[in-house]
Amino acid sequence: MSATAQPEVVTRFAPSPTGFLHIGGARTALFNWLYARHHGGRFLLRIEDTDKARSTEAAIDAILTGMRWLGLDWDGHEYYQSQFQARHAEVAGELLARGHAYRCWMSAEEIAGQRERAQAERRPYRVESPWRDRSDGPDSPFVVRLKAPREGETAIEDRVQGRVVVRNAELDDMVLLRSDGSPTYMLAVVVDDHDMGVTHVIRGDDHLNNAFRQLGIIRAMGWREPVYAHVPLIHGQDGAKMSKRHGATGVMDYEALGFLPEALANYLLRLGWGHGDEEIISPAQAIEWFDLDGVGKSASRFDVRKLEHLNGHYIREADDGRLAGLVAPRIAALLGRSLSTGEIELLVKAMPELKPRARNLNEIAEGATFLYRSRPLDLDEKAASLLAGDSPRLLARAWSALYALDEWSALATEAAVRGVADTAGVKLGQVAQPLRAALTGRATSPGIFDVLVLLGREESLARIADRMDGA
Repeated sequence: MSATAQPEVVTRFAPSPTGFLHIGGARTALFNWLYARHHGGRFLLRIEDTDKARSTEAAIDAILTGMRWLGLDWDGHEYYQSQFQARHAEVAGELLARGHAYRCWMSAEEIAGQRERAQAERRPYRVESPWRDRSDGPDSPFVVRLKAPREGETAIEDRVQGRVVVRNAELDDMVLLRSDGSPTYMLAVVVDDHDMGVTHVIRGDDHLNNAFRQLGIIRAMGWREPVYAHVPLIHGQDGAKMSKRHGATGVMDYEALGFLPEALANYLLRLGWGHGDEEIISPAQAIEWFDLDGVGKSASRFDVRKLEHLNGHYIREADDGRLAGLVAPRIAALLGRSLSTGEIELLVKAMPELKPRARNLNEIAEGATFLYRSRPLDLDEKAASLLAGDSPRLLARAWSALYALDEWSALATEAAVRGVADTAGVKLGQVAQPLRAALTGRATSPGIFDVLVLLGREESLARIADRMDGA
């Protein structure tokens, strides 16, 4: 590589496995994935599992599952930060040898005293270690601190935030190694990014302050500085940082709610990034168009109604067989039994009628259960009200007209039902609505003539007959 050649773009997503894959983390992963794919580079996944007390296998599995569900594939195997602790300690040793770090024997009481004095004097707290320029400490455990610069300032040319400057007097001598020899997050993340060849650090803007401290390590080691891009956080509709009180915050929560992964990925992409007025963006288009210049500086507000609208679009565009495969387990959960092969085939056949008005897969499942429920159907409250009064008499007329049909199709059944309404001198809805209630047990369903075709002649006539009592 020549002196002027640019290195291959390498991005990374580095979650802590202490819970599910948060919606904000998923967007960070998406942006890193897209940037690497756009530039023909590599996207790496590093599990930052050094906090053994809080890191769990279940959380690691949840992160990997969420990533795969969203279609965010990473290059190579996933890395685990805990595997590199010896390397982290080695770098701390190099910093000590170069005079950029020091051993500190300050006690917890001394640190607490300094903090209290800073609070009393209403000034920011910065560690003032008496060991910064000494090496004659006692034979007892110590921490290793970075010797941060005291004069001047540190500037970052952030690809999202622009030029950001911090006075070095505001940066304290952070701990690199704890007294038990374990590395801190601030040291580990810098060493890992360097050793993995990460060229672009794209993450939430809550890490912006960390960047200035991490640059102290990078510059002390003489390493290439990464390009930083700190993306504004996702907020709820109330303007507060996205949290559980705003509803679902985990990626797989949205899978359970019936959202398609391509809809969620499309929505997350548009939270803080734009390409003109485009709203529906395919993965191929996203890779082609994505760059950091399109990321805004303002926090984005998560609007579940917009996500539902987008999800409805992707449901309407989705393959019926794929949708049936996704919906069948949801129907099975509602029915308390699994669906047979024939019942799944019926679901595929019904999908063109089930999906047009659905906002999520759960609505499709709920709307499809009428196909599989045993007679006599349970009625919801609205359906029961539709079967009161003169409705049984009209159903009896409809049954007779439908029974007489030679052809069982949407056109033929519609003609028969319209004939009943005309003969009885009522509007079509006064016959169709009781029919819907009798056939589905609900007041809403796909088109009533499509319902008749999907259920078939025998089942349709039997369900209508169940509600003709007293006619």
